[in-house]
Amino acid sequence: MTSEPIASRLARYALGSSADDLPTEVVACVRQRLLDSLACAVGAYDAPPVDAAIAVARAVPVPGSTILGTRMQTTPDLAAFTNGVMVRFLDYNDGYMAREPGHPSDSIPACLALAEAQSLPGAELVAAIVVAYEVQMRLQDAAGLNKRGWDHVNYVNVAVAAAAARLLMLDQTQAEHAINLALSGHVSMRQVRTGALSDWKGCSAANAARNAVFAAQLASYGMTGPSPIFEGDAGFFAQVSGRFELDVDAFGTCENGDFAIMRSLTKTFPTNGELHTAVWAAIGLRPSIPHLDDIESILIETSEFNRRVLADAAKWQPATRETADHSLAYNVARALIDGDIDLGSYSAEKIRDPRVRILMDTTTVEEDTALTALFPRHLANRVTVKLRSGERISKEVISGPGSVETPMTDADFERKFRRTADSHISAAAQDVVVDFTATLERQAGYGELFRAMERTLLPF
Repeated sequence: MTSEPIASRLARYALGSSADDLPTEVVACVRQRLLDSLACAVGAYDAPPVDAAIAVARAVPVPGSTILGTRMQTTPDLAAFTNGVMVRFLDYNDGYMAREPGHPSDSIPACLALAEAQSLPGAELVAAIVVAYEVQMRLQDAAGLNKRGWDHVNYVNVAVAAAAARLLMLDQTQAEHAINLALSGHVSMRQVRTGALSDWKGCSAANAARNAVFAAQLASYGMTGPSPIFEGDAGFFAQVSGRFELDVDAFGTCENGDFAIMRSLTKTFPTNGELHTAVWAAIGLRPSIPHLDDIESILIETSEFNRRVLADAAKWQPATRETADHSLAYNVARALIDGDIDLGSYSAEKIRDPRVRILMDTTTVEEDTALTALFPRHLANRVTVKLRSGERISKEVISGPGSVETPMTDADFERKFRRTADSHISAAAQDVVVDFTATLERQAGYGELFRAMERTLLPF
């Protein structure tokens, strides 16, 4: 293994690939991930954290990058943050499970903000998104952070710094320092996803992206950062992750065709991705349950990760959307009641629903080592309902729609976008967004997209 610092190797990878030679299927995947991200963003236009982020961005009105849903422009870093909060708020954007879980599309708002500010064409945006996914997902493969008390958005930080270096057309040395600066000053703790969850759960990744954009801008003017940031005596290995190997030479290229973005997962429900199969299992059991009152108990068997993260003490008493959408017991109960999980499943009224509390009180969550052994390749769950008659009915779901085995189609992404957009933008505007993303690599600018995403309808 080379002794060259990891940050230097990542910088070389980010700057080295061509925007013109990406495989057709990779470009198509980027188009889907952008439309998916826009679906998440438009669905979050009403969210209080989004309002707070817009208020901050409004105080810095400069020509640069557009805030989704508005005619406002601000600095690229503030646009990356504000639009990133929109994309992440609903917990509906894509994900990837490896040694560390994460959401690689958290990088897309930052890439879009810089591409707009730099007047770069769609082909360059596509290439930057591919770089961001590659860096983040390969880091997720390399080392877990959450068991050590650190958050996965530290990898968003590195990924966006690499993509931003490309979009800002930095040289090799500047790009390396962009990564050094981004990672050294902005390490995020896992507390953001522990216990009762706050607004920051949906903002932490956007903040990592904002910090990375700022770091790349500083590097473009000659600012240097501490090096080697990964391998140093007090660097990332020593303080955060532990030592790991990262074979940057094996990253996706046009020659090897092994692009990580093709392994990213997408969501059919606006909730934590690891519990989707539990929701599918509950929906599958529902027709066999004559009435909710017939349920005596519910057993959810799951992986070690899910038991630890999605069934800790706070998840049994969810009071906020952020906690409810990460609760295994709540989502199974809600799916048994409604037959679905949708944008309304985490309203205050539904979280306080006495029926969901009754079902949760009958629920037990246990680790099944066989399901743990499948993780993270498969995010499997098994739900067993015992009826008062004594009958037990059970359903195990290993994989579902949005997985590598059963990827969502262009039509699926379009339906998802229109479903979240219907309350906010017209059908004609939706058509523009769908058409724009379908030809992303041929676009010369982004004004048409932002105009179509401007909020023109009220959600009632």
